[in-house]
Amino acid sequence: MAALRYLQHYPATLQDKVRALIAQERLGEHLATRYPARHEVQSDKALYAYVAGLKQQHMKNAPGIDKVLYDARLDVLRNALGLHTAVSRVQGGRLKAKKEIRVASLFKAAAPEFLQMIVVHELAHLKEMDHNKAFYQLCTHMLPDYHQLEFDLRVYLTWRELPSNDTTPLQA
Repeated sequence: MAALRYLQHYPATLQDKVRALIAQERLGEHLATRYPARHEVQSDKALYAYVAGLKQQHMKNAPGIDKVLYDARLDVLRNALGLHTAVSRVQGGRLKAKKEIRVASLFKAAAPEFLQMIVVHELAHLKEMDHNKAFYQLCTHMLPDYHQLEFDLRVYLTWRELPSNDTTPLQA
């Protein structure tokens, strides 16, 4: 039985369903059926507007975001699909904190639901730094099907690493 590194913490029954789709060479087809579209947020400027819109809609009182961008250096090997940072600098007699959100570049070609899930995850870190119960409650407040999308995103990442993968499910 092959290890599914993105799905290790999920029940064996779910992993077995994914393995069956892989064995039948139908995982890409399954993903393309569930997520047929590709989002149109392609530039850093558009990503900033997208994130700011979600923040305004769900987290008006959260700290502002100074920078949002796609980052080609983020990779799934280090489990970094998105990244939030707060950089503190002393300017004169003041301490300034700049908040940044970076999204892995591979999401430029992903389904809009996957981009939204990553952004919601990173926005939730503005209020909750740890992955605790309050963090996931905030994620599901902003995106009710957050947990299903997180699982499907992990399935998508699994599919991307398959040796037989020659097209993206969004092209099928």
